[in-house]
Amino acid sequence: MTTFWPENFVSGDEDSKLGFAWFPASFDDTFQNLAELSEDEDWDYHFTPTSFKRPVLFNYIKYTYKKLAEEKKIALSEDGRYSCFNTGLVTEHQEPIYASFEANWKPDSEAWVFKNWVRRGDYKLNVFPELPDIAHYFDEPTCLVFDAKRDLRLNIEHIIGGTPRDRFPEPYKSQDDYALQNVIRGAIDNAKERVRRSYKTAIPHYYMGQVQLLLPLCLSNPQRADLALVVEKHSTFYRATTCLTLDMAYTDARLLAKPDRDWLQP
Repeated sequence: MTTFWPENFVSGDEDSKLGFAWFPASFDDTFQNLAELSEDEDWDYHFTPTSFKRPVLFNYIKYTYKKLAEEKKIALSEDGRYSCFNTGLVTEHQEPIYASFEANWKPDSEAWVFKNWVRRGDYKLNVFPELPDIAHYFDEPTCLVFDAKRDLRLNIEHIIGGTPRDRFPEPYKSQDDYALQNVIRGAIDNAKERVRRSYKTAIPHYYMGQVQLLLPLCLSNPQRADLALVVEKHSTFYRATTCLTLDMAYTDARLLAKPDRDWLQP
């Protein structure tokens, strides 16, 4: 397999497109095709307004590509005309799906033109002597499980002051810092008890090159999470410093795997 670190495969606009390749004008249709080809999954936000469809799928492909580029897992055909990468998604029959591209010969344009989403067994991938592997996110599986014997240290000042207040639902976003601090401390205590009863409560997610864990923060209803608490693993303890909206948390968690949990759903 010929793999390469393509300087012309760069990240695109953070909001609307993938800048390493030209995509057709029917951008939404392109990702709908991928959603239909892959296993059935909910790829939409349910709490955050967005200008395009299937934002979870869009972000999944964008950040999967970035990780694969870092790992030099983008394949180039022997004649240099075609490239592809493994999306990490599969069809309903568990056949891997690849994103394929053709070199763009137009000057002052993206270096690659998106061709299609391709099943592993499709003849369109015959131009590649070997096919690239999926992204690799961790070496030690223990990072995926919360160890309830470790201390959980809270940077409560940063959780209150560093987390954008608009991530909190009402009435909490309008509360003063002291009142909100008391609510959050109680919710974190409940989350700690919950993860002690079931290690599956902690959901791994990938952010800025490391695997972290997410715990549910139920501010008003113990059966429904309002936010996700981000927990970093250190040598002998955990540390919590910020919160994510459920849409943000699901997007980050989906890079590792489709969450099969009772509190973090699309």
